[in-house]
Amino acid sequence: MIDETILANARLILPEGEVTGCLRIKRGEIDDIAEGSSVPAGAIDCCGDYVAPGLIELHTDNLERHIRPRPSADWPHAAAIVAHDAELAATGITTVFDAIRVGSIEGKGGVGWRRYARGLADEVLAMRASGALKISHHLHLRAEICSDTLIEELEGFGAEDRVGILSLMDHTPGQRQFADLSQYETYMRGKHGLSAEVFEEHVATRVALGARVREAHEAAAVNAAQRFGAALASHDDTTVEHVTRSAGFGVALAEFPTTVEAAMACRAEGIAVMMGAPNLVRGGSHSGNVAAGDLAEMGLLDILSSDYVPSALLYAAVKLGVLWASMPDAIATVTRSPARAAGLLDRGSLAPGLRADVIRFGLAGDVPLLRGVWSHGVRVA
Repeated sequence: MIDETILANARLILPEGEVTGCLRIKRGEIDDIAEGSSVPAGAIDCCGDYVAPGLIELHTDNLERHIRPRPSADWPHAAAIVAHDAELAATGITTVFDAIRVGSIEGKGGVGWRRYARGLADEVLAMRASGALKISHHLHLRAEICSDTLIEELEGFGAEDRVGILSLMDHTPGQRQFADLSQYETYMRGKHGLSAEVFEEHVATRVALGARVREAHEAAAVNAAQRFGAALASHDDTTVEHVTRSAGFGVALAEFPTTVEAAMACRAEGIAVMMGAPNLVRGGSHSGNVAAGDLAEMGLLDILSSDYVPSALLYAAVKLGVLWASMPDAIATVTRSPARAAGLLDRGSLAPGLRADVIRFGLAGDVPLLRGVWSHGVRVA
């Protein structure tokens, strides 16, 4: 670890606002912050670039994309984890909650879900312990309610795994994200090459499975989150009833509510609303759900997630800074707010004594130009 790094003549994004100043990193922590444009001897002259906390990613499909780059192709996990880690570091993400599905299902036509969670979690944790990774990795278990093996798989995890987030995922056709069956049919038949007959059989089978296991699986997942000490998240809440049910479970974080009504209900219940950065960048949801930009304009957006495009996280935050006319408020959606939602008290802000996860970036229009990433005081990109 480099003993000291000084980032000077920078636009520092602080909890209380933006100032021109100098940030000193020492022994992996933020040691001091001083205002002014002077550049001390040995310091890095940031030439007016932004310096902000490292980005915190709570929900990403990126690890799964690396271990299975094609539906039928498995990639060696160690290599996939290293590539995933390096990609996130290169986009300014310094803390990630790696989303791993728990709950498998048999399915026809190549649309089943294989069991893999415990083994992959062991590999991530081992590589983290060995010091092989650039950034800070935590576990996010995606509990698939509509599955055959959820309870059995959850029993394979314990408090020692330090699971940070457990989300309640119900992908039963005809509800939540897949409320529009015509869009779901287009997606599934296009991705898996299903015939109309096989698709109809698939829908009927999944709906029946959900009806049979939903109550027991939700209860098991909520109990598991309590056993792990993990933050509990809902996923794709669509109606006020969904949010009321989530609140009853003790959900603290709503991942990608699909309607304005659900987002407003989350606000009323004190549940943080997280939306996808790709949604904000593209100007709308690829699934036809509520636009993140609309929620932002209504004051109903708390946290951004890169979801399926790691580089979208900083880009979306910058665009949000323009929309809100406040870069500090926008950067908080990818730093301080996700840190609080996940119970991480040692990062997410530029303040003395906190972990030195820091990024430096300039702008080309509204596109961020990342010029440096430090994780726990060590430059990683």
